[in-house]
Amino acid sequence: MADEEFTHPSLAAIYDPLDPDRSDLDAYVGLAERFGARRVLDIGCGTGVFALRLAQRGIEVVGVDPARASVDVARAKPGADRVRWICGDATALPPLRVDLVTMTANVAQQIVDPNAWRQTLLGAFAALRPGGRLVFETRDPAGRAWETWNRETSHGVTEIPGVGAVETWVDLTDVTGPLVTFRWTYVFAADGQVLTSESTLSFREREEVEADLSAYGYLVEEVRDAPDRPGKEFVFVALRPEETAAASSRP
Repeated sequence: MADEEFTHPSLAAIYDPLDPDRSDLDAYVGLAERFGARRVLDIGCGTGVFALRLAQRGIEVVGVDPARASVDVARAKPGADRVRWICGDATALPPLRVDLVTMTANVAQQIVDPNAWRQTLLGAFAALRPGGRLVFETRDPAGRAWETWNRETSHGVTEIPGVGAVETWVDLTDVTGPLVTFRWTYVFAADGQVLTSESTLSFREREEVEADLSAYGYLVEEVRDAPDRPGKEFVFVALRPEETAAASSRP
C-alpha cells in the first residue's frame, strides 16, 4: 500500500511543486548513459519525473507504481505518451527485457515488508536481460537521518499555482529497529484543509542489502556514494549475470 502523499489526488497533484529540486536524478541519468541503456524499467516511478527525463533522450521506458493518483499525474504531463505506464508493482510485471532497472529516491526503503522486498528484487531480476543492471539507493543507517525529521527543521510554506499556499512539516513518530515512521502534515491556506501522510522506511545495512542481492541471483558490481548526499547513502549497482551456455541450453 502506497502512502497518502502518493495516493491522495490532492497530495499527488502538489508532490512535484513541493520537491522541485530533482538533481538527485542526474546520477541515474548518467548511469543510464554510461551503461548504454536503451530500455529502462523505473520501479516506483511516482509522478514520472525520471521516466520522462529518460524518454526525452529516446530511451524506451516502462514506469510502474502502485499509486494510481501519482500515475495519473505522470500520464497528464507533456511527453507522457512516450512512456508505458503501469499501475502496480514489480511483483506482477508483464514480460520485459530491459537493460536497466531503477529505484530512485526512497523507493527501495519504502518496501518494508521482507516478502515484498524479496519479490521486488526477483521481479526486477526477471525483467532484466542477462547483462542488465539494477540500480537503487538507500540511506546509511549510521547517519541516523531521522534524528532531524521534526517540525523545527522541516517547516515551510510553498506557493503553488492554482492551489495557493501550502504549509508543510514532518514529525518523527516511531523508530523500531530498522523501521522509521514519520508523518507529513499539509495545510492548505485556501480552504483550511489539513491532510496527513504517514510513511515508514526500512534502514537496511549495506551488508544486508548485498546479501539479499547475491541470494536472488545478482552480482554486486559496485556500491557508490550518492553525489547529492555524500557519505549519507549507498547506491547499489547490481548485475544480472550473463547466462552460461549450459543454462541457456536448458529447455
